[in-house]
Amino acid sequence: MLQPGKVAVVDLPEPVCGPTEVVVAMRAVGLCGSDLSVYSGAIPVSNYPWVIGHEGGGEIIAVGEEVRDRYPGQLVVIEPNISCSRCAPCKAGQTSSCTNRRALGVNEAGIAAERVSVPAEFCWPVPDGTSSPTIAGFEPSVVARATVRRIGVRAGDRCLVVGAGSQGLMLCLYLRSIGLHPFVVEPHEGRLKLAVQLGAQPHEQGLNGYPFVFETSGAHSAFRPALDAVGPGGQLVLIGQSSADVAITTRELVQRQLTVRGSLIYDHPEDFADAVRALEDADTGIASVMQASYAPSDADRAFGEASEIAGKSWLDLTHWTQ
Repeated sequence: MLQPGKVAVVDLPEPVCGPTEVVVAMRAVGLCGSDLSVYSGAIPVSNYPWVIGHEGGGEIIAVGEEVRDRYPGQLVVIEPNISCSRCAPCKAGQTSSCTNRRALGVNEAGIAAERVSVPAEFCWPVPDGTSSPTIAGFEPSVVARATVRRIGVRAGDRCLVVGAGSQGLMLCLYLRSIGLHPFVVEPHEGRLKLAVQLGAQPHEQGLNGYPFVFETSGAHSAFRPALDAVGPGGQLVLIGQSSADVAITTRELVQRQLTVRGSLIYDHPEDFADAVRALEDADTGIASVMQASYAPSDADRAFGEASEIAGKSWLDLTHWTQ
């Protein structure tokens, strides 16, 4: 990224492979809401040019001298939130709240590059033949799986997904895979149609009382309708984020006996490990969410169009590795 609102392909120094790192020749990088915030300047970065992106993977081409369980030629997905393993949250198993978290593409250079170096522990081998769209969409699918794990949704539970952006779609996809037919509300016609194609059901106006409501959009205006849709004793799970204040009273929470909970990314190593095992067992359908691919030379257009795509956009870097 050259400046807010402007991305281009530029030459940068080759990555250095540290003793506990690997170098990955990137094949695919997904675009998400935080990337768009970096692109717009809403999330500031330390310097320009800035390597953007945090969702994706490719092929290992070099390993550090202390690495014993990763090898050149392995196809991997990158876990881009690198926890320290030393702070109190990490020691408690909640690495998503790591106080020293390195977030690739946000507070450290990202992975939308020809080659990148990353800690070997945070590169996860996936089966040979895993498609580039699946690699590009793998990380947000882990976010969806981690949310469901934390909340404890089970087959047969009735739930509503508010927002069918990329995270909402990944959540619908995963809920469907464990036997649910989630309801979804989404004002964008194309996104709603895709969610239904993935197995969700359109939410009917006035039909509330859900035991579980997942707010994925982060839109300030979505909070109140999402809260109203929760049934007595139910849970409102917040995945999308907004910095705006919302109106709610403790009386309402107590009288309706509600739980409001935030779910942030995933916890290392269990959530990525679980998602990789699922990928080994069956087609997870991740590629069905990936609706628009762009060459690196079209990255500026990819970022400009991403907010209107019904589904997820991604950068196809495979020609760099051929």
